[in-house]
Amino acid sequence: MDGNYKHPVDEKKVRFKRSTVAGSKRNNVIWILTVTAVSFIISAILTIVSSNVLEDAAIFVSFLVIFLIILINIIFDIIGTAVTAADETPFHAMASRKLYGAKQSIRLIRNADKVSNVCNDVVGDICGIISGAAGAYIIFRIIGRHESISWAELAITGMITALTVGGKAFGKTIAIRNSNYIIYKVSVIIKFVTDKFFFIIRKRKSKK
Repeated sequence: MDGNYKHPVDEKKVRFKRSTVAGSKRNNVIWILTVTAVSFIISAILTIVSSNVLEDAAIFVSFLVIFLIILINIIFDIIGTAVTAADETPFHAMASRKLYGAKQSIRLIRNADKVSNVCNDVVGDICGIISGAAGAYIIFRIIGRHESISWAELAITGMITALTVGGKAFGKTIAIRNSNYIIYKVSVIIKFVTDKFFFIIRKRKSKK
């Protein structure tokens, strides 16, 4: 046996402490159930929307819809990767100077597991399924019902796969190199949207 795999002299087993980062078991169960329900709702909505758009759309428009879905997939994959690679430390200094969006950046990084789960898994898998279904719909419109595999089927499925995988690979490189910058820009957008949302709510309540 290789020396690297020998047991210690005292034959004591090495035990690792359970990580506390993941949170309590109850919170994890609630999160899993919430993500599952949200995934089902989002998938249903996007499937209905994409089907209605593709039903009477031209082939060119159908390809644009697929490219848009793939682009959304890549963008959210970049965010999900960046949040796991980002460093929380510089954002504390930014928050102390009350820079716009700094506090949101800290929240995102502290919940990196959930953010990456939503961006990489939920949105990513849903977009992958819908883009594949949209590609199959285009193939059906081009070649109709044929049992044998045609050049159109190979070309379209290959294009969707190549763009998705290649785009994500390229996006991960960008995300890791510019993780803090990406998370800050996302936080600024989140801050802007939430501020506008609550401003509209307060305005409506004041009118009542």
